[in-house]
Amino acid sequence: MALDAEQRGVARGMAAGAVFSAAVVGAGLLLPPIALPAADTMSDRLAFALRCDLVLVLWLIATIGAVAKGRFFSPKDIAGSGFGPPSDAIACGRAVLQNTHEQVAIAVPVHLALATVLPAAALGLIPLLVVVFSVGRAAFWAGYAHGAAARAFGFAATFYPTIFSALLALVLILYRA
Repeated sequence: MALDAEQRGVARGMAAGAVFSAAVVGAGLLLPPIALPAADTMSDRLAFALRCDLVLVLWLIATIGAVAKGRFFSPKDIAGSGFGPPSDAIACGRAVLQNTHEQVAIAVPVHLALATVLPAAALGLIPLLVVVFSVGRAAFWAGYAHGAAARAFGFAATFYPTIFSALLALVLILYRA
C-alpha cells in the first residue's frame, strides 16, 4: 500500500522521535547522575520521581488552562462542551489536552516504577525523561494545528521514551525476580 504525503510525514516524524528517544534513554543510563536524592531508600527514590514529575503535571495544567482561556474568550465556546460543538480552536486545544492527559497518565507511573528498580547511579535518567517529555509536548502542541506530520515528532518524543522506560523497568524487575 502506497502512503500519501501526510502518512510519509508522520512516519518520518515518528521514526525521528523513536531514534531520538532511544538515544536519550540510552544516554541517560550512561551519563553521570544528576540531582539525585540524598539517600537511597525506596521512599527517597519515589519522592525524587514525584518531584521530577511535577513538571509533567504542569504541562497538563497548561493545556487545561489553554482550553479554559480559549472558551472564556469565545462566545461560541464559553457555555462549555455540553452545549454544542466546539470551535476549531477549542477542538484543537481539547485534542492537545486529551493527548497530554494520556501521556502524563502513562509517564508518571512508569517513572515511579523506574525509580524503584534503576541502579542508584542511573536515577538521573528520570529528570532527563522529564526534559524530553517537555521537548516533546512543546513540539506536539506547536505542531498540532499544522497537521499530523507537524505533530508526529512531538508525539513520538513524548510517547517512545515512556514506552522504552516501561520496557526497561520490566526487564529490571524480571532480572531481579
